[in-house]
Amino acid sequence: MIYVFCRGVLRLIYKLLFRLEASGKEHVPAEGGVLLCSNHISLLDPPTIGILLKRKVHFMAKKELFNIIGFGWLIKKLGAFPVKRGGVSKESIKTSLTLLREGHVMGIFPEGTRSKGEDGGIGKRGAATFALRSDAAVIPVAIIGNYKLFRKTRVIYGAPVDLSAFKEEKGSDSAELATEAIMSRIAELKQQGTSKVHA
Repeated sequence: MIYVFCRGVLRLIYKLLFRLEASGKEHVPAEGGVLLCSNHISLLDPPTIGILLKRKVHFMAKKELFNIIGFGWLIKKLGAFPVKRGGVSKESIKTSLTLLREGHVMGIFPEGTRSKGEDGGIGKRGAATFALRSDAAVIPVAIIGNYKLFRKTRVIYGAPVDLSAFKEEKGSDSAELATEAIMSRIAELKQQGTSKVHA
């Protein structure tokens, strides 16, 4: 299987170059829909949050990448699906919800773009909307480190975020509040991980 092979190769590369290690993997359910919500610091992040898990993780990727001969075929085999530049299309939303409702794992970066500061950016409502509409388990993830060669990079998986209180809310307020809850948990994990690094 291509995914298993590539995951093994990347796992070896990341462990050698970035001394990648993970904690809290037990928080990721062994079955059922799962939405991994992580901070975003580098283009290297998608493999980081997926290669140390047993389950296949799906990601959105820019539509243009799928037009690159060979590479487009590869990332599709690895679970990526296209999203148009400038926004999430109805088709990509439908694909995301289908994946989660069918019991797959999807990775997403609520900030929508890479963070420039240590405190991270402001979360967008997409991740919360997917979670509320699919009933998938929401796992907050924090990536600690800057991918410096031979310096440790850590990924922390937190306990599921309980969004049940926001499902009864109407309109955009529910997604807004759920987004705040998710981002708050990611921030807590980042602080926890950074404290251990400096301890």
